[in-house]
Amino acid sequence: MKNASLSLRLGLGVTLMGAALVLLLACLAVFALDHELDSRARKDLARKMMQVAHNLRVDLRNEDLGNRAHPLLDLVMGHDNLSLSVLALDGRHPHLLSLGPALESRVSELPTDARLGFHQWRDGSGRQILTATQLMRLRDDTPVRVMMSLDRADDNALLQAYLNSTLLALPLLLALIGAGAWWLMQRGLKPLRRFRRIAGQVSAQDLQHRLPVAGLPQELADLARSINVMLERLDQGVRQLSQFSDDLAHELRTPLSNLMGKAQVTLARERQSENYREVLEDSIEELTRLNRIINDMLFLAQVSQPQAQVLLKPLALADEAAQVSELFAYTAEPKGIELRLQGWATALVDRLMFQRALSNLLSNAIRHGAEGQAVQLGIERQGAEVRVWVENQGPGIAEEHWPQLFERFYRVGAGRSRLEGGTGLGLAIVKSIMQLHGGRVEVCSSPAGPTRFTLVFRSE
Repeated sequence: MKNASLSLRLGLGVTLMGAALVLLLACLAVFALDHELDSRARKDLARKMMQVAHNLRVDLRNEDLGNRAHPLLDLVMGHDNLSLSVLALDGRHPHLLSLGPALESRVSELPTDARLGFHQWRDGSGRQILTATQLMRLRDDTPVRVMMSLDRADDNALLQAYLNSTLLALPLLLALIGAGAWWLMQRGLKPLRRFRRIAGQVSAQDLQHRLPVAGLPQELADLARSINVMLERLDQGVRQLSQFSDDLAHELRTPLSNLMGKAQVTLARERQSENYREVLEDSIEELTRLNRIINDMLFLAQVSQPQAQVLLKPLALADEAAQVSELFAYTAEPKGIELRLQGWATALVDRLMFQRALSNLLSNAIRHGAEGQAVQLGIERQGAEVRVWVENQGPGIAEEHWPQLFERFYRVGAGRSRLEGGTGLGLAIVKSIMQLHGGRVEVCSSPAGPTRFTLVFRSE
């Protein structure tokens, strides 16, 4: 049954468990019936023994046992399975009264005392006999042994008939249980076959299928919801990957086209050395941009891996921010932009990644900042968070662009970052770095400016 279907396994399991339960119930029923028949037989014998004791004490004397047994005869008359023996213990005038079917002499050997006793035994033909014994007294105070025996053949026949009918009905019951279990398993596993059919339709090119949840049992409904969430994540991932591939191809096509066009035009005819030098300088500029894009993509691929880990250490953010600001002071000088730093705090960060995230924000702030206006860089602690923000006074960003700002190659204006030397990956790198730190990056802007980007870290 190694490769048996789930419905077959469950059906066989339910059938076997049902069979065991039916057998157990049948055994319990046989035991209960046997116990009840035995109990009723003992009660009947005890009741008749009380009547015998009354008749003996009121009506009979020792000499009456042989010729006046009519009161006792009425007790056993009409009961073919009932026998009564009364033995007088007076040694001078012993009498034995036997009424009903004759029994073996061994019945007189059963122990007898003043209390009512019951004895189970079998005669020579194997019949089961129940005998009640008790010492009683006659009207003349003569002690007698009273032995009333009940042939339990009828009880045994009833018990055997019940057992035979149970054994005959058992295969039918097992067949009904097996058929019912198979039907229930087929009905219960019907949603799984629907799952299989939908799963067979899912592919990398078609991730739109979803499992229906309505009308399912709770366990399968939870499974369907989990699978739908997984399919939704896969669908989003494939769409993002497709979009990213398109964007990357577009980004790489422009500099490569420029390089090929300039090379083809330059080689179309003989030119002076100054022209070749100019083309080579332009080519180096395009190749530098291509190199930046490739390096940024490699970095994003590295930090976007689920197993990527960073070693976080307590760091004075103001000192690191001052070093980064000093490096960008020369870049800001041609536009008359002053970098101003304020605040102090420590946080658990990776030093090199923090510097890279802050460098990307400062580079954007200087690139898009207004000439002659300062770029503010602040550090502050708010509860359990440390916030590092960079703010420039240049043109702002409309709110509808905020959710897409941190996507790869997204640009607010067509060609805005490319024309200004950007790769369109800076903010995506910042977002990935903050996710590795367990933090986040926020943006706040208005169309007229200013624009503020904030790195939110956990404090120590």
